[in-house]
Amino acid sequence: MNVLAIFGPTASGKTVVAEALATRIPAELVSADSMQVYSGLPILTNQSEQPTRLVAIWPLSHEASLGEYQELAHAAIDEILSSGRTPIVVGGTGLYLRAALADLELPPVAPPGARERWSAFYDERGGDAAHAELMSLDPETAAAVHPNDRRRVVRALELVEAGSSLRPRYDRLWTDETRHPTVVVGLDVAKETLERRIAERAEAMLAAGVQAEVQQALAAPLPLSTTARQVIGLREVSELPGAAAAEAVALRTRRYAAYQRKWMRRIPGIVMIDANRPADEVADAILTDFFL
Repeated sequence: MNVLAIFGPTASGKTVVAEALATRIPAELVSADSMQVYSGLPILTNQSEQPTRLVAIWPLSHEASLGEYQELAHAAIDEILSSGRTPIVVGGTGLYLRAALADLELPPVAPPGARERWSAFYDERGGDAAHAELMSLDPETAAAVHPNDRRRVVRALELVEAGSSLRPRYDRLWTDETRHPTVVVGLDVAKETLERRIAERAEAMLAAGVQAEVQQALAAPLPLSTTARQVIGLREVSELPGAAAAEAVALRTRRYAAYQRKWMRRIPGIVMIDANRPADEVADAILTDFFL
Protein backbone atom coordinates (compact mmCIF):
# COMPACT_ATOMS: atom_id res chain seq x y z
CA MET A 1 0.00 0.00 0.00
CA ASN A 2 1.28 3.47 -0.92
CA VAL A 3 1.55 6.74 0.95
CA LEU A 4 -0.10 9.76 -0.68
CA ALA A 5 1.32 13.22 -0.07
CA ILE A 6 -0.34 16.52 -1.01
CA PHE A 7 1.82 19.63 -1.19
CA GLY A 8 1.15 23.16 -2.30
CA PRO A 9 1.40 26.80 -1.27
CA THR A 10 -0.83 28.34 1.37
CA ALA A 11 -4.46 28.64 0.18
CA SER A 12 -3.95 26.18 -2.70
CA GLY A 13 -6.62 23.92 -1.22
CA LYS A 14 -4.41 21.15 0.23
CA THR A 15 -6.62 20.47 3.23
CA VAL A 16 -9.96 20.35 1.42
CA VAL A 17 -8.48 18.14 -1.32
CA ALA A 18 -7.02 15.78 1.29
CA GLU A 19 -10.35 15.64 3.11
CA ALA A 20 -12.14 14.89 -0.17
CA LEU A 21 -9.68 12.06 -0.84
CA ALA A 22 -10.36 10.62 2.62
CA THR A 23 -14.05 10.28 1.74
CA ARG A 24 -13.18 8.25 -1.35
CA ILE A 25 -10.62 5.77 0.01
CA PRO A 26 -9.92 4.34 3.48
CA ALA A 27 -7.42 6.92 4.68
CA GLU A 28 -6.19 9.08 7.54
CA LEU A 29 -4.66 12.53 7.30
CA VAL A 30 -1.21 13.37 8.67
CA SER A 31 -0.21 17.03 8.90
CA ALA A 32 3.17 18.19 7.61
CA ASP A 33 2.83 21.77 8.79
CA SER A 34 5.40 23.22 11.18
CA MET A 35 2.92 25.64 12.76
CA GLN A 36 -0.16 23.43 13.00
CA VAL A 37 1.72 21.26 15.49
CA TYR A 38 0.84 23.92 18.08
CA SER A 39 -2.35 24.13 20.10
CA GLY A 40 -3.73 27.52 21.08
CA LEU A 41 -3.75 29.17 17.65
CA PRO A 42 -6.23 27.13 15.57
CA ILE A 43 -7.55 30.16 13.65
CA LEU A 44 -4.18 31.72 12.90
CA THR A 45 -2.65 28.40 11.78
CA ASN A 46 -5.79 27.45 9.83
CA GLN A 47 -6.30 24.09 11.52
CA SER A 48 -8.92 21.77 10.04
CA GLU A 49 -11.88 20.65 12.07
CA GLN A 50 -11.47 17.17 10.61
CA PRO A 51 -9.38 14.62 12.55
CA THR A 52 -5.75 15.03 11.46
CA ARG A 53 -2.71 13.52 13.08
CA LEU A 54 0.08 15.77 14.37
CA VAL A 55 -2.14 18.82 14.67
CA ALA A 56 -2.23 20.70 17.99
CA ILE A 57 0.10 18.20 19.65
CA TRP A 58 2.36 20.69 21.48
CA PRO A 59 1.73 23.74 23.68
CA LEU A 60 2.98 27.08 22.45
CA SER A 61 5.78 26.96 25.02
CA HIS A 62 7.26 23.84 23.38
CA GLU A 63 10.44 24.26 21.34
CA ALA A 64 9.67 22.31 18.18
CA SER A 65 12.34 20.25 16.46
CA LEU A 66 12.39 18.51 13.11
CA GLY A 67 13.79 15.37 14.71
CA GLU A 68 10.92 15.09 17.18
CA TYR A 69 8.38 15.69 14.43
CA GLN A 70 10.02 13.10 12.15
CA GLU A 71 9.80 10.42 14.83
CA LEU A 72 6.10 11.11 15.43
CA ALA A 73 5.31 11.29 11.69
CA HIS A 74 7.01 7.97 10.95
CA ALA A 75 5.12 6.30 13.80
CA ALA A 76 1.79 7.73 12.60
CA ILE A 77 2.34 6.68 8.97
CA ASP A 78 3.44 3.18 9.96
CA GLU A 79 0.42 2.76 12.22
CA ILE A 80 -2.00 3.88 9.51
CA LEU A 81 -0.43 1.52 6.97
CA SER A 82 -0.58 -1.39 9.42
CA SER A 83 -4.31 -0.78 9.84
CA GLY A 84 -4.84 -1.20 6.08
CA ARG A 85 -5.52 2.47 5.47
CA THR A 86 -3.74 5.04 3.31
CA PRO A 87 -1.77 7.81 5.02
CA ILE A 88 -2.42 11.13 3.30
CA VAL A 89 0.40 13.45 4.31
CA VAL A 90 -0.74 17.01 3.75
CA GLY A 91 1.04 20.27 4.37
CA GLY A 92 2.97 23.22 3.11
CA THR A 93 6.18 22.99 5.11
CA GLY A 94 8.57 21.37 2.66
CA LEU A 95 11.11 20.22 5.22
CA TYR A 96 8.41 18.64 7.38
CA LEU A 97 7.01 16.86 4.33
CA ARG A 98 10.43 15.39 3.51
CA ALA A 99 10.93 14.41 7.15
CA ALA A 100 7.58 12.61 7.21
CA LEU A 101 8.25 10.68 4.01
CA ALA A 102 11.97 9.92 4.25
CA ASP A 103 14.68 8.98 6.73
CA LEU A 104 16.47 12.31 6.90
CA GLU A 105 19.84 12.30 8.57
CA LEU A 106 19.28 15.08 11.05
CA PRO A 107 22.01 17.12 12.76
CA PRO A 108 22.86 16.60 16.43
CA VAL A 109 21.28 18.67 19.16
CA ALA A 110 23.21 21.88 19.71
CA PRO A 111 24.76 22.63 23.10
CA PRO A 112 22.46 24.42 25.57
CA GLY A 113 22.42 28.15 24.96
CA ALA A 114 24.20 27.95 21.60
CA ARG A 115 21.34 29.54 19.66
CA GLU A 116 21.03 32.36 22.15
CA ARG A 117 24.78 33.05 22.08
CA TRP A 118 25.04 33.09 18.30
CA SER A 119 21.84 35.13 17.97
CA ALA A 120 23.30 37.72 20.33
CA PHE A 121 26.59 37.63 18.38
CA TYR A 122 24.74 38.29 15.12
CA ASP A 123 22.65 41.11 16.61
CA GLU A 124 25.54 42.81 18.41
CA ARG A 125 28.34 42.38 15.87
CA GLY A 126 26.25 42.38 12.70
CA GLY A 127 25.57 39.94 9.88
CA ASP A 128 28.92 40.44 8.17
CA ALA A 129 30.88 39.63 11.33
CA ALA A 130 28.74 36.55 12.03
CA HIS A 131 29.15 35.40 8.44
CA ALA A 132 32.92 35.93 8.65
CA GLU A 133 32.96 33.74 11.77
CA LEU A 134 31.00 31.09 9.88
CA MET A 135 33.44 31.36 6.97
CA SER A 136 36.34 30.60 9.31
CA LEU A 137 34.56 27.59 10.82
CA ASP A 138 32.56 26.13 7.91
CA PRO A 139 33.54 27.79 4.60
CA GLU A 140 31.40 25.48 2.44
CA THR A 141 28.23 26.43 4.29
CA ALA A 142 29.22 30.10 4.44
CA ALA A 143 29.56 30.15 0.66
CA ALA A 144 25.92 29.05 0.36
CA VAL A 145 24.41 31.36 3.01
CA HIS A 146 23.96 35.12 2.64
CA PRO A 147 25.15 37.31 5.55
CA ASN A 148 21.70 38.93 5.73
CA ASP A 149 19.98 35.58 6.26
CA ARG A 150 20.07 35.79 10.05
CA ARG A 151 18.17 32.56 10.70
CA ARG A 152 20.44 30.38 8.57
CA VAL A 153 23.69 32.05 9.65
CA VAL A 154 22.79 31.53 13.31
CA ARG A 155 21.66 27.97 12.65
CA ALA A 156 24.87 27.19 10.78
CA LEU A 157 27.01 28.51 13.63
CA GLU A 158 24.94 26.55 16.11
CA LEU A 159 25.51 23.35 14.12
CA VAL A 160 29.24 23.97 13.83
CA GLU A 161 29.41 24.18 17.61
CA ALA A 162 27.62 20.81 17.76
CA GLY A 163 30.18 19.29 15.38
CA SER A 164 27.90 19.25 12.35
CA SER A 165 27.20 21.37 9.28
CA LEU A 166 24.15 22.91 7.67
CA ARG A 167 25.35 22.19 4.15
CA PRO A 168 25.42 18.35 4.08
CA ARG A 169 21.87 18.14 5.39
CA TYR A 170 20.57 20.32 2.57
CA ASP A 171 22.57 18.35 0.00
CA ARG A 172 20.93 15.09 1.13
CA LEU A 173 17.46 16.59 1.32
CA TRP A 174 16.63 16.38 -2.36
CA THR A 175 16.83 12.63 -2.90
CA ASP A 176 13.95 10.54 -4.18
CA GLU A 177 14.25 7.94 -1.43
CA THR A 178 11.19 7.44 0.77
CA ARG A 179 10.44 4.99 3.58
CA HIS A 180 7.41 3.60 1.74
CA PRO A 181 6.22 3.75 -1.87
CA THR A 182 4.91 7.29 -2.12
CA VAL A 183 3.02 9.45 -4.59
CA VAL A 184 3.65 13.17 -4.06
CA VAL A 185 1.12 15.48 -5.71
CA GLY A 186 1.66 19.20 -6.07
CA LEU A 187 -1.33 21.52 -6.39
CA ASP A 188 -0.86 24.06 -9.18
CA VAL A 189 -3.01 27.16 -8.66
CA ALA A 190 -2.88 30.37 -10.69
CA LYS A 191 -1.05 33.19 -8.89
CA GLU A 192 -4.00 35.60 -9.04
CA THR A 193 -6.33 32.95 -7.61
CA LEU A 194 -3.88 32.19 -4.82
CA GLU A 195 -3.48 35.85 -3.89
CA ARG A 196 -7.26 36.35 -3.83
CA ARG A 197 -7.71 33.33 -1.55
CA ILE A 198 -4.93 34.53 0.75
CA ALA A 199 -6.62 37.93 1.14
CA GLU A 200 -9.97 36.30 1.80
CA ARG A 201 -8.44 33.97 4.37
CA ALA A 202 -6.82 36.86 6.26
CA GLU A 203 -10.15 38.67 6.44
CA ALA A 204 -11.94 35.48 7.51
CA MET A 205 -9.44 35.00 10.35
CA LEU A 206 -10.29 38.43 11.72
CA ALA A 207 -13.99 37.72 11.47
CA ALA A 208 -13.47 34.43 13.31
CA GLY A 209 -11.80 36.15 16.27
CA VAL A 210 -8.09 35.71 15.60
CA GLN A 211 -7.18 38.87 17.53
CA ALA A 212 -8.66 37.53 20.77
CA GLU A 213 -6.98 34.18 20.09
CA VAL A 214 -3.56 35.82 19.73
CA GLN A 215 -4.03 38.00 22.81
CA GLN A 216 -4.92 34.93 24.87
CA ALA A 217 -1.89 33.03 23.58
CA LEU A 218 0.49 35.87 24.39
CA ALA A 219 -1.01 36.27 27.88
CA ALA A 220 -0.44 32.61 28.79
CA PRO A 221 1.66 31.94 31.93
CA LEU A 222 4.43 30.23 29.97
CA PRO A 223 6.17 32.28 27.25
CA LEU A 224 5.93 31.22 23.63
CA SER A 225 8.87 29.23 22.32
CA THR A 226 11.11 30.68 19.64
CA THR A 227 9.59 28.30 17.09
CA ALA A 228 6.00 29.18 18.05
CA ARG A 229 6.81 32.87 17.65
CA GLN A 230 7.49 32.20 13.97
CA VAL A 231 3.80 31.57 13.26
CA ILE A 232 2.88 33.79 10.33
CA GLY A 233 0.64 36.63 11.44
CA LEU A 234 1.35 36.41 15.17
CA ARG A 235 3.27 39.69 15.33
CA GLU A 236 1.03 41.45 12.81
CA VAL A 237 -2.22 40.54 14.58
CA SER A 238 -0.81 41.43 18.00
CA GLU A 239 0.48 44.85 16.94
CA LEU A 240 -1.92 46.17 14.29
CA PRO A 241 -5.65 47.05 14.22
CA GLY A 242 -8.13 44.99 12.20
CA ALA A 243 -7.86 46.01 8.53
CA ALA A 244 -4.15 46.80 8.79
CA ALA A 245 -3.50 43.42 10.43
CA ALA A 246 -5.37 41.58 7.67
CA GLU A 247 -3.40 43.41 5.00
CA ALA A 248 -0.07 42.73 6.73
CA VAL A 249 -0.88 39.04 7.24
CA ALA A 250 -1.90 38.69 3.60
CA LEU A 251 1.33 40.34 2.44
CA ARG A 252 3.51 38.07 4.56
CA THR A 253 1.51 35.03 3.51
CA ARG A 254 1.94 35.87 -0.18
CA ARG A 255 5.70 35.99 0.34
CA TYR A 256 5.63 32.64 2.10
CA ALA A 257 3.48 31.16 -0.68
CA ALA A 258 6.14 32.21 -3.21
CA TYR A 259 8.74 30.41 -1.09
CA GLN A 260 6.54 27.30 -0.97
CA ARG A 261 6.21 27.30 -4.75
CA LYS A 262 10.02 27.21 -5.00
CA TRP A 263 10.07 24.25 -2.61
CA MET A 264 7.41 22.50 -4.67
CA ARG A 265 9.55 22.63 -7.81
CA ARG A 266 12.43 20.93 -5.95
CA ILE A 267 10.54 17.97 -4.43
CA PRO A 268 11.82 14.79 -6.09
CA GLY A 269 9.28 12.95 -8.23
CA ILE A 270 6.43 15.36 -7.56
CA VAL A 271 3.53 15.20 -10.02
CA MET A 272 1.71 18.46 -10.63
CA ILE A 273 -2.04 18.71 -11.01
CA ASP A 274 -4.28 21.60 -12.02
CA ALA A 275 -6.02 22.73 -8.82
CA ASN A 276 -7.92 25.65 -10.37
CA ARG A 277 -11.18 23.75 -9.91
CA PRO A 278 -13.37 22.37 -7.10
CA ALA A 279 -11.64 20.13 -4.54
CA ASP A 280 -13.84 17.14 -5.43
CA GLU A 281 -12.66 17.30 -9.04
CA VAL A 282 -9.03 17.55 -7.96
CA ALA A 283 -9.43 14.56 -5.64
CA ASP A 284 -11.03 12.48 -8.39
CA ALA A 285 -8.23 13.41 -10.80
CA ILE A 286 -5.56 12.43 -8.27
CA LEU A 287 -7.10 9.04 -7.70
CA THR A 288 -7.72 8.37 -11.38
CA ASP A 289 -4.42 9.61 -12.80
CA PHE A 290 -1.86 8.92 -10.11
CA PHE A 291 -2.98 6.68 -7.29
CA LEU A 292 -5.47 3.95 -8.15
